[in-house]
Amino acid sequence: MQKKYFDRELSWLSFNYRVLQEAINKEVPLIERLRFLAIYSSNLDEFYRVRVASYVHLLKVQKQQGIEQDVYTKKLLRKIKKTVNKQQIEFGKIFNTKLLPKLKAKGIHILNDTEVTPEQITYLKKYFNKNILPLLTPTDLRKKDSFFLKNKALYLVIVGDNNELYISNLPVRKAGRFITIPSDNEGQEYFIQLADVIRLFVSDFIPNINNITCYEVKLTRDAELYLEEEMAETVAEKISLSLYKRKIGDPSRFLYDETIPKELLKTIRKKAGIKKVELIPGGRYHNFNDFFELPVQNTKNLVYNPLPTLEHNVLNQHTNYFNLIAKKDVVLHFPYQDYSYVVKLLEQAATDDAVTEINITLYRVAKKSKVCKALILAAKNGKKVTVFNEVKARFDEELNIVWGDRMKAKGVNVLYSFEKLKVHSKICLITRKEGRKNVNYAYFGTGNFNEKTANIYCDHALLTKNTELTTELKKVFQFLNGKIKHPTFKHLLVAPFNMREQFLALIDNEITIARNGGKGKITIKLNSLEDKKMISKLYDASNAGVKITIIVRGICCLIPGVEGMSKNIKVISIIDRYLEHGRIYIFNNNGDEKMYLASADWMKRNLSSRVEVGFPILDNGRKREIKRLINLQLKDNVRARKLNITQSNPYKKSTAKTKVRAQYDFYNYLKTKVQ
Repeated sequence: MQKKYFDRELSWLSFNYRVLQEAINKEVPLIERLRFLAIYSSNLDEFYRVRVASYVHLLKVQKQQGIEQDVYTKKLLRKIKKTVNKQQIEFGKIFNTKLLPKLKAKGIHILNDTEVTPEQITYLKKYFNKNILPLLTPTDLRKKDSFFLKNKALYLVIVGDNNELYISNLPVRKAGRFITIPSDNEGQEYFIQLADVIRLFVSDFIPNINNITCYEVKLTRDAELYLEEEMAETVAEKISLSLYKRKIGDPSRFLYDETIPKELLKTIRKKAGIKKVELIPGGRYHNFNDFFELPVQNTKNLVYNPLPTLEHNVLNQHTNYFNLIAKKDVVLHFPYQDYSYVVKLLEQAATDDAVTEINITLYRVAKKSKVCKALILAAKNGKKVTVFNEVKARFDEELNIVWGDRMKAKGVNVLYSFEKLKVHSKICLITRKEGRKNVNYAYFGTGNFNEKTANIYCDHALLTKNTELTTELKKVFQFLNGKIKHPTFKHLLVAPFNMREQFLALIDNEITIARNGGKGKITIKLNSLEDKKMISKLYDASNAGVKITIIVRGICCLIPGVEGMSKNIKVISIIDRYLEHGRIYIFNNNGDEKMYLASADWMKRNLSSRVEVGFPILDNGRKREIKRLINLQLKDNVRARKLNITQSNPYKKSTAKTKVRAQYDFYNYLKTKVQ
């Protein structure tokens, strides 16, 4: 019997394999391939800390309560482990047999402890004694029945020929992951990993140990926050109190050097309180996320050629952005266009005598956030500034709390998260006194107010004075401020109020058109497609003859191309230089096209338990810009993969003679376009 949905977790692993494909791809510059290994590794860490950990936690609770453990969950964990093991083997082969030799051929040598020369050992000995030795804290495991491994930290298991057994920290944070070895060879760069330097000089900090063998290990712990366990007064306090759990949470993945002897692994596992299901074999090194920091100096032809951010030639012609937005809608496309326009808009609002009020939602901000600094400046200049600060933005909670405290101290009215409703919208409403009227200007976005991630995330923003949209956006902020409980909307799609219902209605409209002999057509672009009600409705549309094309970056639980279920649905995924992050929803509507951009994916959490905002693109010129991007992505025959029933991620085949690489072609389009 044909199943209706891909499993969410296995679909995510299929997505992460698409990231791994970029490391495999010979057309990707060499150091960029190394970085894709780092992205893959970082993604997998988070997957285990959040998703796998939640299943492990479920089984643990069931066992504690004497409930029969869920069979499906057990099977799923086995499938995850099998899939990850297979990918890890391929990961190791890519690094060891493909990338290291190619880097060496380009004059970049990542040496191990057996490859260094006597002269290099002399240098490393001095370096070790000064910079590494004081940071090491070896533990004799023969004297310990149990020991604690920190979350995501690297360790070296050290074994001697007389059954000595030690474990030592790898002080990556303070000593760095890579040590540069000076060289007189012109054009040649030499590096060695911290673990290998320690391997060289183990006997310097563990005396009387011979025939030493070392194995690198790493433990990932549960990162889930169980807020109901805390009794603090506010969500912000609960987040602060529970952050420590990430350091002491239950194990979810123990990554070990696959050459470690079985009996030794068993000993380590039992002493560290690790279950068999949490064991994942890996290579000699872990934490590949650190490879982002490989300090290579000569990167010519080894990284992507620079693509300088583009100017928006219409915004550039105006010193006062409000004068422009009052006349026409403006759409920005990041990272192609400079995010500084958003910062400048907020800075103008902060210093404009006519501006009286700023309302904004913040989900993830930069560490040195210019956005937050502009809001502080606005408050200093007497504007009423209200920030809804989402402190449940996973892994950014601490930074959000820090910025919330800073803004609050400077006079900004900072509101924090709802208990059970995460605010994920990316919106801002600026109020100006123009004559006798208060006039509102709106910013709607698909991505965060974060000038750092805007350099690598593909997102879109709408700047508008349209009263139909600004009036309804004001209602969103009134809800966030607690002034109204059940707002209604006609033009905006706002979760959890009308977004799901309106999307379903838009699909139903295409079904009706198709059944009446018209051209039913839907094109959507999003990060994740998981919500079963939305998928089921897309299946209904497919069976009614609606042609559906989906561009999805990550999770896709919809199974495309199945006769009698999804025959008219095609799904592609693009993984390239930038991270595709924008959400675009287009409904043909008998030729009178309706287009929405949104902060929301079609996941149950987005549509039912988050505050999300979808907004229509009403200006025909702006529609054409966005349609140009979508059409290029649909034609992409360089970085597009076809999502199929086997989740094998084949690159999209094309008979076209011209290569279309959507991200580059859209950049070139914007470069020459007059907005």
